[in-house]
Amino acid sequence: MRDVQNEPADRSIPLQKVGVTGLRYPVDVLDKAHGMQTTTASADLFVNLPRHFKGTHMSRFIEIFHSYRKDLSMKRFLAMLEEIMDRLDAERAFGSIAFPFFLEKNAPVSGQPGLMCYNCSYEGEVFRRESSSPEQVKRVFTVSVEVPVTTVCPCSKAISKYGAHNQRGRVRVRVRNTGFFWIEDIISFVESCASSGLYSVLKRKDEKFVTEHAYDNPRFVEDLVREVYSGLKNAVSLTPPIAEKPFKWFSVEAENFESIHNHNAYAYAEYTSP
Repeated sequence: MRDVQNEPADRSIPLQKVGVTGLRYPVDVLDKAHGMQTTTASADLFVNLPRHFKGTHMSRFIEIFHSYRKDLSMKRFLAMLEEIMDRLDAERAFGSIAFPFFLEKNAPVSGQPGLMCYNCSYEGEVFRRESSSPEQVKRVFTVSVEVPVTTVCPCSKAISKYGAHNQRGRVRVRVRNTGFFWIEDIISFVESCASSGLYSVLKRKDEKFVTEHAYDNPRFVEDLVREVYSGLKNAVSLTPPIAEKPFKWFSVEAENFESIHNHNAYAYAEYTSP
């Protein structure tokens, strides 16, 4: 049959990205407690298109993604992008998946279990250098984890007679690394940097504990970002460590949904290893 995509292009214009977006698919990702976790991802997959190709083969993106869906660990995600690059005769391949990650979390006093949902994503790029040998393929991989938290305002606590205002917030961590780490360890560490983590189920004795714990650990949004930043910079030497190798690059952003202001509070920092 005629292959229109491989016919010469009418205009000599290279395209940096062509592919598919918004692909909704069930996938399996690594789970520290259970081995694998099935969730639903939204995927974007692209390759570059040289000036002499009229189009790319869109169905191949889906075929390859389908074959990797049962194990989309970090290494497998990059392997998938390399196969996309090779199968589509491209010089570069790009991909991202966003997915909810579910973690069973017990209430701090009663131990009542409940599920928490954390928004996570993988972003990757692979591209060939001058040589096409495997060692000449460059790989860039970023994991994003969004953690909901509670913060108590240190200023409000210092000046108020009867308490302090507190609010929910979210911390988004993005890390690049060549070593292995668990999403669960990132989540647990970020929660430890806040006034308190969140829970899906709290009995009265749990609520008392969480409220008092948060009150004893006030955090500005700036404090929160600096706490997380310091830990990620020393991820290997923490007790317990949260990564087997130092992060080459990371960013931390926090946003508090202010309870007594008609605006949110925000802070951001990023790090690149020397």
